Amino acid sequence: MSKLVIVGTVAFDAIETPFGRTDKILGGAATYISLAASPFEVDSAIISVVGGDFPSEYLQMLKTKGSDISGLEVVKNGKTFFWSGKYHYDMNSRDTLVTELNVLADFKPVVPESYKDAEVVMLGNLHPGVQLSVIEQMTSPKLVMLDTMNFWMDNAWDELMVVIRKVNVLVINDEEARQLTGEYSLVMAALKIMEMGPKFVVIKKGEHGALLFDENDVFFAPAMPLKAVFDPTGAGDTFAGGFTGYLAKTGDYSFANMKNAIINGSAMASFCVEKFGTEGLVDLERSDLNKRLIQFKNLTQFDIELA
Repeated sequence: MSKLVIVGTVAFDAIETPFGRTDKILGGAATYISLAASPFEVDSAIISVVGGDFPSEYLQMLKTKGSDISGLEVVKNGKTFFWSGKYHYDMNSRDTLVTELNVLADFKPVVPESYKDAEVVMLGNLHPGVQLSVIEQMTSPKLVMLDTMNFWMDNAWDELMVVIRKVNVLVINDEEARQLTGEYSLVMAALKIMEMGPKFVVIKKGEHGALLFDENDVFFAPAMPLKAVFDPTGAGDTFAGGFTGYLAKTGDYSFANMKNAIINGSAMASFCVEKFGTEGLVDLERSDLNKRLIQFKNLTQFDIELA
């Protein structure tokens, strides 16, 4: 089993969807990633920053779920990053209502000494300069996975290109893949991204699943059809946490094993969207995940009879 370093926001969110709304609740990319990695019982560390307004019970919960928080800085006289958004009826598009960087504006990540030798690094969506500083603190990771978004493509292109050259796996959504490469075909987009540096590319398609590419092969994983989708916030980060959590547990970073990882990531994301915020992940047991993996197997396996 490998160590896993998780970099990203630990934050407050306020969410409105067609099915309800919340006040400030626990959110942030690193939070979702770490909770999604928890069922795999890997040795993981969160690298992030919060303000003095961040409840101690949230910190305790993250520790209880198996995350080392010695790299989670608490700025006592600062305020925690806050994001508020409103989702449209299709749940794929949203409007950002409020973004308050607060302590995140001056965040300088420090990887604890005991985690600098981690084999797996999950770089959640942050400024590319912050992501790069974490890569430079690691000794010899075997798998570095990067999540990014169109905002950094628009505002930090050169730094983003430097980071992309240094990672093994890039995970982005279909719209971002097209923006990054100028290619409409996702197959062509993935090939162009691999020329930038990553050996593997994961393209998320929301409720339509995810695609995994290397230079020779393509694998598609569907999203679980669900009776109720309440809140898609954090689904992509939850997917990434399940994906990297599974890889860290198995220590196998081949394309063949990434097929298993992408199914585990999709299964974890399906729990996330069923409730608001992190609610669907906090009390999740390994047995719950296994039941959903069986559902995935039944959903996707069949014998093709040739005519």
